[in-house]
Amino acid sequence: MPPSPQRFDLRRSIGRIVLGALAHVGRFSMLVVEFFRGLKEPKIWVPRAMDEAWNIGIGSLFIVLLVSAFAGAVTALQAGYQFQGNLPWFVVGTLVTQSIVLELGPVLTGLILAGRIGARYAAEIGTMRVTEQIDALESLGRSPASHLLVPRVVAGLVMVPVLVIFADVIGVAMGWFSARQVMPLTDADFAYGAQAYYRPFDAYYSLIKAFFFAGAITFIPCYMGFNTSQGAEGVGRSTTGAVVSASVLILLLDTLLAQLLLTV
Repeated sequence: MPPSPQRFDLRRSIGRIVLGALAHVGRFSMLVVEFFRGLKEPKIWVPRAMDEAWNIGIGSLFIVLLVSAFAGAVTALQAGYQFQGNLPWFVVGTLVTQSIVLELGPVLTGLILAGRIGARYAAEIGTMRVTEQIDALESLGRSPASHLLVPRVVAGLVMVPVLVIFADVIGVAMGWFSARQVMPLTDADFAYGAQAYYRPFDAYYSLIKAFFFAGAITFIPCYMGFNTSQGAEGVGRSTTGAVVSASVLILLLDTLLAQLLLTV
């Protein structure tokens, strides 16, 4: 007789999902604990963090500036298309500045770095895990966190806000330039609009978002890398999962921070 098909058990499936999620929370919490323990060995992680900061900052600067420039230009062009003389032209300066500083600058930079930096971190650490290099560090009494985790996270927390500052400046400048090309907009109009509704907290808000995004870009890929298994296939799966998870977390953090910090 043919084997009877297994019945779908909803309770078992939900329980499996919940237990898997709790396991991930537990392992990620332990990774965070190991991160703070690794901070006690600055002689190990400081030189590595400087190398990682150089790779993140200089290596990502061109693509970040390119994307932010296009974002600023497109924002200005779409503003000109929508207004068509129905509103004062100085509003274009307000729209471009607020859109870039509050949203497009940090979010686009975070998503770009999630793909560029997150994928590399997950692949590097995942490869070290499946080739037993991390096990070798542990057998020698060395902390994998101080060698692999802390330098990457610290470098990300420092350099991502710096890149966001560059993205904000270039995005606004390119929006200014593009608006001048297609609209009867003077420099004084754009400057007035940029300053009319600008608050000093806007810049701090952009940096706060960048700091939280940096945590997502570094912690999530490192976690995926440390928990890689099943050889090359596992490395590929961890790399893909790291990029997707970090990108989703960035969008989630973007929503939560807007709700917490901008809601009056």
